[in-house]
Amino acid sequence: MIFDYDMIKRHYAEFPVKVKKAKDFLKRPLTLAEKILYAHLWKDEELKDFKRGVDYVNFSPDRVAMQDATAQMALLQFISAGLPKVAVPSTVHCDHLIQARVGAEQDLKNALDVNSEVYDFLSTVSKKYGIGFWKPGAGIIHQVVLENYAFPGGMMIGTDSHTVNAGGLGMVAVGVGGADAVDVMAGMPWELKFPKLIGIKLTGKLSGWTSAKDVILKVAGILTVKGGTGCIVEYFGDGAKSLSCTGKGTICNMGAEIGATTSTFGYDESMYRYLVATGRKQVADLASEIAEYLTGDREVYENPEKYFDQVIEINLSELEPHINGPFTPDLAWPISKMKEAVRENDYPEKLSVGLIGSCTNSSYEDISRAASVAKQALDKKLKVKSEFTITPGSETVRYTIERDGFIDIFNKIGGVVLANACGPCIGQWSRQDIKEGEKNSIVTSFNRNFAKRNDGNPNTYSFVASPEIVTALVIGGKMTFNPITDKLINEDGDEVMLDPPTGEELPPKGFGVEDPGYQAPAEDGSQIEVKVNPNSDRLQLLTPFGKWNGEDYLGLRLLIKVKGKCTTDHISMAGPWLKYRGHLDNISNNLLTGAINFFNGEANKVKNQLTGEYGSVPEVQRAYKEKGIGTIVVGDENYGEGSSREHAAMEPRHLGVKVVLVKSFARIHETNLKKQGMLAVTFANKDDYEKIQEDDVIDVVGLTEFAPNKPLKVVLHHSDGSVDEFEVNHSYNQQQIDWFKAGSALNLIREKFNN
Repeated sequence: MIFDYDMIKRHYAEFPVKVKKAKDFLKRPLTLAEKILYAHLWKDEELKDFKRGVDYVNFSPDRVAMQDATAQMALLQFISAGLPKVAVPSTVHCDHLIQARVGAEQDLKNALDVNSEVYDFLSTVSKKYGIGFWKPGAGIIHQVVLENYAFPGGMMIGTDSHTVNAGGLGMVAVGVGGADAVDVMAGMPWELKFPKLIGIKLTGKLSGWTSAKDVILKVAGILTVKGGTGCIVEYFGDGAKSLSCTGKGTICNMGAEIGATTSTFGYDESMYRYLVATGRKQVADLASEIAEYLTGDREVYENPEKYFDQVIEINLSELEPHINGPFTPDLAWPISKMKEAVRENDYPEKLSVGLIGSCTNSSYEDISRAASVAKQALDKKLKVKSEFTITPGSETVRYTIERDGFIDIFNKIGGVVLANACGPCIGQWSRQDIKEGEKNSIVTSFNRNFAKRNDGNPNTYSFVASPEIVTALVIGGKMTFNPITDKLINEDGDEVMLDPPTGEELPPKGFGVEDPGYQAPAEDGSQIEVKVNPNSDRLQLLTPFGKWNGEDYLGLRLLIKVKGKCTTDHISMAGPWLKYRGHLDNISNNLLTGAINFFNGEANKVKNQLTGEYGSVPEVQRAYKEKGIGTIVVGDENYGEGSSREHAAMEPRHLGVKVVLVKSFARIHETNLKKQGMLAVTFANKDDYEKIQEDDVIDVVGLTEFAPNKPLKVVLHHSDGSVDEFEVNHSYNQQQIDWFKAGSALNLIREKFNN
C-alpha cells in the first residue's frame, strides 16, 4: 500500500515548475534545501530572495507526524480549535509510552494495560479527525515514517525533534511543538525563519568498522550542540552517494543534536532502492523522472563556498569510528583516543550495558552489521561481558530480522530484544542491574546522552556509538576496548580478534511483515464521540490561556536562575513523567526539577521570596501563582536544547511564569514559548546575567510599545535598595507579537474559526 500517492503524484507534477520559477526569479543555482523550501511556500507568500537567518517565511508542509507522548497535547489543542478534520495527511505513532523491563512481549502487554486510556483516546481522535494511527508495537515514529511516508523533495513537520530522520529520503523534515502541528493540521501556514545553510561535502568511502553513525558523531564534535542552530545541513559529494538510504537517515536523525533545523541529502540510487524495497516503486519512478530537481544544482556542489554559509569536508576513507560522551552528544572521541579519555577523565572503565536500536540506528542494515559482530562471539567462543539490549525500529524490521536469524543470534549471546519502541532512549527503562546512584558506564546507538536521560541516574556515564561498535564493546566488556587493535581471550584461552562487521543494506529476501499495526481513519468521523473523564489523572481538556493585560510586567519574582546546560529534559523530564503528557496540571509538577539553581548549585531547590524558605520549583511557583504574582526564569546558553516537547513551554505558562530570559535559545523551544504566549527574550549583553540576584524584584518594560526589532528593558530592584537596568532583545515578528497579545497562537486560531 502506498500512502497519499495522489498527493505525491501531484507534488512531483508541480515541483519542477515551482523550482524553475524560483531559479528564474533569483537568477542563481539552488541548493536542494532551497528548492524544497521555495517549492513549499504558502500560497499567499510573496516570492522573494529571503534573507537567511532573518526573514520569517510561511510554508505549506505536505504532512504531519506525531508520537503518542506529544500527540496527546497536540490533539487536545486541535480539538479545542473546533475543526471537523485535519487539512493535510497526518499520523499518530504509539512508541513513547512502552517501558522496557524484561522483553518485548511482556513489556508491550504491560503498556497496553497501563496506557489503555491514552491509547483509546489517541485511537478515537485519530478515527474521528482523519488521522492515520499506528498502534503500540508498530514501531518508532521515525522508522515507520521512513518506511511508509517519506519521499524525496517533500516537506513534513513532526512533534518530535528527530523528525529530521526523514532527511535520509531527501525531505526537509522539521521537528516542532504541538502548536505548530495544530496550525498545519488546521490548514494554516507554518512559519519558520528562513534557515542558513551548512554544506557538508563527503568524499571517499566507508570501510571496516566505520559506519554512517560516525559521520554525524564527527560532525557533532565539529559543530557542537548549538553549531547547527537555525541552519539546514545539506550533505553532498561522492561520499554521500555511497551511503545507504537508512545510513543517510541516521546522519540526519542526529542532526537534531547539533541544533540543526533539519538535514538532508540529494536524491540518488540508494533512495530509489529503498523506496522499491519498501513497496513504493511508483514513487521511486516518479522521483527518478525529475531527479535533477531533487538534488542541489551542479554549480552549487562544484563551488559550495559560494552558496552555503559554511562548508565542512569529511573524507569517509579516513574517518575513524567515534564514541561520543558522556553527558553531551558533542564530546567526540575517535576510538583510538578512548583509552586515554577514560583514564584521564576517570570515566568508569567497566561497561555495564550496551544498547542498540532506537530511531537513530534500527534499520535492517544496522541490525545485520551488529549481528555479524555478535555471531563472532559464538564462532570464536567469546563470552559476552556486559548486558545487551536490542530495539528494532518497526514491526517490519523486527519480523524481517527474526525471519533472517538475527534475533536468534542475539538471544544466543544473552541479548534481550525489547519492544519496537523508544524505550531506554527516552528514559523508559526500568533498570535493575545497578544500585540507585551507582557510578557506571553504558554505551548506546541512540542519539542523546544527557545526564539522567536513559535511566534517571545522574552517575550513569552514557556514551553514543554505532550499533557495531556497541556490540563489540559488549563483547569486550570495557569502554577502553578497541576492536580494531585489541585482542580478546576466548573460552579456550586463545587470543582472538573481532573481524570488521559485514551486513546488507536491504534484506536479500525483501521485507516481510504479518501485521504492521496500522489503523486507518473512519471515512466519516462526524458521529464519533471523543470522551475525556474529568477525573482522569492522565488526560485533561485544555482551558485557553488568558490574554495579555496590555501593561508592562512589573514586580516579577525570580523563580530560578539556571546555571549551565538546561535542556527540555531539565525543564520537563520524561521517564516516569511521560504518563502525564496529556494532563497539563499534573505534568507541571515536574517543572524545571532538573535545572541547577545558580545560587546553591542544587537541583529543584529555589527560594520562595514570600516566605524566605526553600522548596521545589513547582511548589514555589504554585505559591506565587496562588498570590497572583508573576515570575521570571533566567537561563544560560542554548536554553531548551534537545527534545521538541512543548510541555517545557506549556508548564511554565500554566503555572504563571511570564518571562524566560536567557543568553541564547534553542530554536524549537523558543518557538514553543512564543506559541504559548510567553515572553522569550535574550540578554543584549550576556554579562548582565551576572547582575541578577536571588531576591530581586524584576520589571520588564516596553511591552506597551512591543514591536519587531525593538529591544525591551529589564529593571532589577535589589534587596539592598539598589537598582540595575539593561536592554534585552527578542526575535518576535508582528504575527508572533499577536500571539503574545492574544495569550497564545491557539487562541488566534480558535478566534478565526469561531468567526
